[in-house]
Amino acid sequence: MDLAVLLDQLDPDAPLAQRHLWLMDLLRWVRGDATDPQASVARVRLLLDAAQARPEWRARWQRWWALFVQAVDLTPLLADFGFAPRTAFLSEFGHRLRRKLLPGTPETTDLAELFGLLLPTRFDARWIQALDSDTLQRLRALLLTPETPDPDAPDHWQGALLDALTFSISQVSATGFASEIRTRMAEPARAARSFHALPAHFEALRRAVLTQGARSDATQAAAGRLVDQLERCRNDANTVYAHLEAHGISVGIVFRLRQLRERTVRVQQLLDCLLTEQTERATAALIADLVQMGQDNRSLRALIASSTQLTAAKVAERSAESGEHYITRDAAEYRQMLGKALGGGALIGLTTWVKFGLYGLALSAFWGGFAAGLNYAFFFVLVQLLHWTVATKQPAVTAPAMVAKLRDIRAPGAVRNFVDEVAHLLRSQIAAIIGNLGAVIPVVLLISLGLFHLQGAHMIDADKARHVLHDMHLLGPTALFAAFTGVLLFSSSIVAGWVENWFVFHQLDSAIRHNPRFTRVLGPVRAGRWGAWLRQNISGLTANISLGFMLGIVPAVLAFFGLDLEVRHVTLSAGQVAAAAATLGWPVLHDPAFWWAVAGVLVVGPLNLAVSFYLAFRLAIKAQAISDVNRHRINAALRQRLRRAPLTFLLPPRPQDDTAVDEDDDAPATGAGTPPH
Repeated sequence: MDLAVLLDQLDPDAPLAQRHLWLMDLLRWVRGDATDPQASVARVRLLLDAAQARPEWRARWQRWWALFVQAVDLTPLLADFGFAPRTAFLSEFGHRLRRKLLPGTPETTDLAELFGLLLPTRFDARWIQALDSDTLQRLRALLLTPETPDPDAPDHWQGALLDALTFSISQVSATGFASEIRTRMAEPARAARSFHALPAHFEALRRAVLTQGARSDATQAAAGRLVDQLERCRNDANTVYAHLEAHGISVGIVFRLRQLRERTVRVQQLLDCLLTEQTERATAALIADLVQMGQDNRSLRALIASSTQLTAAKVAERSAESGEHYITRDAAEYRQMLGKALGGGALIGLTTWVKFGLYGLALSAFWGGFAAGLNYAFFFVLVQLLHWTVATKQPAVTAPAMVAKLRDIRAPGAVRNFVDEVAHLLRSQIAAIIGNLGAVIPVVLLISLGLFHLQGAHMIDADKARHVLHDMHLLGPTALFAAFTGVLLFSSSIVAGWVENWFVFHQLDSAIRHNPRFTRVLGPVRAGRWGAWLRQNISGLTANISLGFMLGIVPAVLAFFGLDLEVRHVTLSAGQVAAAAATLGWPVLHDPAFWWAVAGVLVVGPLNLAVSFYLAFRLAIKAQAISDVNRHRINAALRQRLRRAPLTFLLPPRPQDDTAVDEDDDAPATGAGTPPH
């Protein structure tokens, strides 16, 4: 639209919505094609030139601006824009979702609601930041200052800033006084009572501004004391993170702490606008920051990522503790892993028998999936209780254990230690897979032959056996299903880490140990043993139970929505192929379908491991805040080890072997090894 036409459309007497729509059109003209900030700055200068050359239009603008300032409320924009209306993760998630789905209206007196319509793109922040001081001063003098200001009238902008500071300080104080924050602070922080003194410091600043002016020495001194007090409050609140790291993470508490930190930054910005001599520059910086924050606060993904970073770190840390038990580092541990895997494979052979037996019940899809999940969960838990292992459950917990080696990646040898852990893990996986398959196949064959001699029928009939071989065909969807199963394996580790974090956060082990209701029933000694046992095993129990039910129920639920996804677990798949071979007898060795199914099983295992390990590895890398530069160092070190000592990834080292290879650990490292608070 032409600027002259746009200026002629200005009507101070128009209804509220029409006045706001005109301002939206003006800012859209300034924005232009939203590619060059300097072009937008040139349009602002052109607007100022036109306003200076047309006194009659400027008079109409002054009437329009006076009505705008009287109608809209600046305070919500300055104090609350960009912050959750309620300091809870789910509330903010729902608020952002509503903003995405429901359109806004210009017929509003809340400038915080109107702001997103006036400046809806990230480009707006760029052109506002590009405005030079001369242009900002002209903008203030020509358009934003009344023609005949009354020296005795209160400064509307100054009053809005003081009101916004009042609300912001109140929110900071309320967060510091919240019981879930206050009770988790360090004892010295609680004793300092920093949040108690904060309102008094702000009141001293407000009185100095109103009585002596924003530029007075008394105001500057009061502002300095307020900023120092805010810093003490923020430092005291940060002590809560130490408690969370020791006793479990709460997303809600982390969300409130992040809101507190951001509000202290907002207070500093408001003080800059109030006290600095270059008010227009500080105001432009604040508006640009509000535009950027408005865009960031529309993203559901950003909310989830920022609010769950510490939870991801804690989940990875919990998994790392469990994962250490599944990594072998010498020949003795390698042989021990083989023995545990043989035991796990034998139990999975029984699981396969029960699985085929459930088909005879002819249950509906959901209840059939539930029964299968119950079967898997029972035997997975039994494997855990017997201290045996199932290969494909390891990567989701071993990956965080490896990445924990990178907690301080700048330390000498950190990357080399990580590469060693990768080699240890791969050897452990090979041992576990060999042990599982070495036991599940003969166990299934023995069960099937035993049933034939006792009942005259194998574990499954011939039609079912041929169907099994067809389902496991390498060229069918076996690879896709195996990758999908890897996602479920990873998901079970996340559920396990979350439940363990929840268990620790709520101190349930202490409750079991000391709660009178438990001690009366179990006795103090037994209650103590139960509490300690659950604290040690809650993660494994949750992982096994959740994985079992995921393997059984998730395919049934997805089938309801028309997604024909099945699970392909390497040990279970090997057991099913063995059952089919037992039914079809020796001639099956001459059947190509059998060998295609065997090839499918050989593909299932690596895909199960690779997908679950990759997802867990990415989570752990994110939790440890490993930078891109250090990721490249890690990849280069892995490639170097593969070239120089490939057998270290396959075979356990002999006692005299030194598997370390001189990876370049002295390269400069960047990025922190632990996530920032």
